Amino acid sequence: MSDIEPTREILRRPVVIGAGVLALGMVLGGYLLGDGLKRAKDADRSVTVRGLAEKNVTADLAVWTIAYSAQAPTLAAAQADIDGDTAAIRDFFRKQGFAEADLKQSGVGVSQNNFNGNESVTIRQRLQLRTGDIAKAKAAVARQFDLVRSGVQLDEGSGIAFSFTKLNDIKPAMVAEATRDARKSAEQFANDSGTGVGGIKSASQGYFSIEARDGEQAGYGVADTPYKKVRVVTTIDFYLK
Repeated sequence: MSDIEPTREILRRPVVIGAGVLALGMVLGGYLLGDGLKRAKDADRSVTVRGLAEKNVTADLAVWTIAYSAQAPTLAAAQADIDGDTAAIRDFFRKQGFAEADLKQSGVGVSQNNFNGNESVTIRQRLQLRTGDIAKAKAAVARQFDLVRSGVQLDEGSGIAFSFTKLNDIKPAMVAEATRDARKSAEQFANDSGTGVGGIKSASQGYFSIEARDGEQAGYGVADTPYKKVRVVTTIDFYLK
């Protein structure tokens, strides 16, 4: 063998090694690409469900608006009538156990009318009771016709509204409950499809609603109720394993 042959052999070795490294890199790259695509596909597997949480609560604020009016030929006469009604209303609430500060004036209006040459003055006034004593407010509403018997004519706009103002105190627990309810639905879906439930992919919290517990809404002939139901619905996208 001539001296040229060993030289050619030495020159061929880097080429062979380089080709081997390239092949190994292609195999490894293909594996990683395939594994990455598999992981991406697995990550894309998810189920969207809704969770519900409800809680019965009792209102902690009562606002009772008393709207009344007086009409007379002169402003002085109308004012005298409205003052008499105001005194009767304040006396009514005092007898129900409320303090003077619980009742405040919330509006007043004066209008002059002329019908067929007959002039008159109408004064419209509103008093508003705000209290956190729900039981006392309910008892007072049950006796509101005592006002009518005393001569006070209740106008449109009179009525009591009960509110629950401590929503922020119960929000975290209700959101957690709604999330647990959503996961139960996701687990049922996963069991039916032979998969498992992973973590949360995305979530959106619905708005909280506060409605009468018995489903009735306050309106004409229907009094508001202090017994409320708080409700929230969450929409959650869970990964599937």
